Parts: sequence; structure tokens; C-alpha cells
Amino acid sequence: MIEFDINIIRISIAVCMLSIATVLDIKNREIHDGLWIIFGVISAVLLFFEPNLQQTLLTIGFSLIVAPFVLLMWRFGLFGGADAFGVIVLASLAPMTTLSEHTVTPFTIVVNSAILSILPLVGNLIKNLIALAKKENIFEGFEESTLKKIFAMFIGYRSKNPKYSFSIEQTIGGEKKLDLRLHNSDKEQFCYTKNTWVTLGLPYMVFIFGGFLIQLIYGDIFFNIFNILK
Repeated sequence: MIEFDINIIRISIAVCMLSIATVLDIKNREIHDGLWIIFGVISAVLLFFEPNLQQTLLTIGFSLIVAPFVLLMWRFGLFGGADAFGVIVLASLAPMTTLSEHTVTPFTIVVNSAILSILPLVGNLIKNLIALAKKENIFEGFEESTLKKIFAMFIGYRSKNPKYSFSIEQTIGGEKKLDLRLHNSDKEQFCYTKNTWVTLGLPYMVFIFGGFLIQLIYGDIFFNIFNILK
């Protein structure tokens, strides 16, 4: 009974942490490191209330296998620094926690959030297809291959008044070109140029929060779909 209560407390605190982080990320596109320090300390304090400390430490240690992976993702611009620290603290606060009977691994939160992050690509494509259906010349002035234009339709869209977005448009030798490289919100400035192609600087913490909720309810999306198909 005590163990169950501790798990519920861990889940509740993790949800609280991710809720605060998500609101801050949406509002400011920035999360202060102090948030992770506070909840990291809380995760350490919870160890004193564990009925089976040795097993909990082993679980947390195994869960933290994800730490070097997300730090590497941060280094290569696939993650923001706050996102990486958030996943690491989450791994110690609610290590591989789920309320379902499905598979969960140290990488479940990363896999689930990555799958959710695909949804904005679909949204971009729909938005661009609607614009084309309205006879809007969204690629006006561009001399690019059809393949590159198709990729651009997934990655971004032409915005009249961008906000919290990165430009994927540049001028080279007087010609407009599409720049489809990855953008790191920790190092680049948002674009505020009107009527330009952009990719949204989405608050990735939203996907991490969503990935954690799915982990609690359903487990690992990839492994569960794989098990269904095999």
C-alpha cells in the first residue's frame, strides 16, 4: 500500500513539473534551470520514503540510461537544453512509470514525444495544401526543385506575420532559396519578417508532456504497435 502511494506521489509531482514547464515553454519559449533543480531535489527527497530503496535506485539508474542520449540530442540541435534536462529529471522522478500493463523502456518518453512531434508536419502540409487550393502562389520567387518544395511543405509554411518561428528562406546571389536545415532554439533568433517561409519554433515540452501521459496510459507507442503487427 505504501509503495502504491509513493508511485502516485511521484506521478503527481511529475505531472505538476511538466505542467509548469509546458506553460513556461509556451508562454516564454524558455524554462529556467531552477525548475529542474527544484524537482531534482524533490526526487532525491522521495528516496527517503521508499519501502524498497535498493530496487528503486536500480530502477532510477536504469532509467537514467536515457541521459547521455538526450544530452547528445541537445548537442546536435535535436533537443533544447530545457527539454534534455526535463527528460533527465523525469527519469529520476518517475522512472519508467506506467499505469498500464504495456511495455515501457528508459527511452519510452523520448520515443512517444518524437512520434507526437510528427503531428505538426502533417498540420503544415494541410495548411499548404489549403493555400494551394485557394490558388495562392506560396512559392513565388523561388527557383527550387519540386522535391525540395514538397519537403518545405512539411517543414514549414509561408507566414504573413510570423511569431516564435525560424526563417527557412534565404537570398543567395539575388535568388530566393529554401533553407531546410535543423534550427536550434538555444542558438538562433526567431524570425519576425513578414510574408516569409518559416518553421514553427514549437515548445517541445508539449510533446514531452504528451509523451509522458501516453506512457502512463498506454506505455511505449512504438513497441505496442510493433507487438500488434508482428
